[in-house]
Amino acid sequence: MAKIYTKTGDDGTTGLLSGDRVKKSNIRLKTYGELDHLNSVVGSLVQVVDEEKSEFLIQIQNRLFDLGSLLACDVDSREKYKLKNISLNDIQELELKIDSHTEKLPALKNFILPGGSEAASRAHLCRTQTRNVERLMVELKDEVNELPVNSIEFINRLSDFFFSLGRMINFEANKKEIEWTL
Repeated sequence: MAKIYTKTGDDGTTGLLSGDRVKKSNIRLKTYGELDHLNSVVGSLVQVVDEEKSEFLIQIQNRLFDLGSLLACDVDSREKYKLKNISLNDIQELELKIDSHTEKLPALKNFILPGGSEAASRAHLCRTQTRNVERLMVELKDEVNELPVNSIEFINRLSDFFFSLGRMINFEANKKEIEWTL
């Protein structure tokens, strides 16, 4: 069995899929590191929701892993490794879920505070971590002038999905939403 540690990162660098070595402070690495963090937070949400929601969240985790592998490669290496892109269908599936939630939920008249049930709170953590990823992806695009196809759209929609999911979870649990007061 291979050892999990290689010691190659002891100098503060890591290897990209292409084989290139970059500093661990590199924006590409920061971006897919935060994406990995998001995937872990989604995994914690999977543990406290029903089977239907869990199955969809696991699909999302797979897409996040796909996106992470794309971010770990330069454009030329993506074709070489035949990495899976985020599709328009992936974005549309999120939109359908958001629309389904919105149809069942009371209209928002004020901003709401994140929270409610444990599961809803975890959905809001997923939402805020998704926004962290989105900001880093924009920064990465500014630096390298390229992002994987449909990635920003997917991440933007994903944060909206987690917001609607948090609301839906509270609604199904009869947890009252707490409005922000000035």
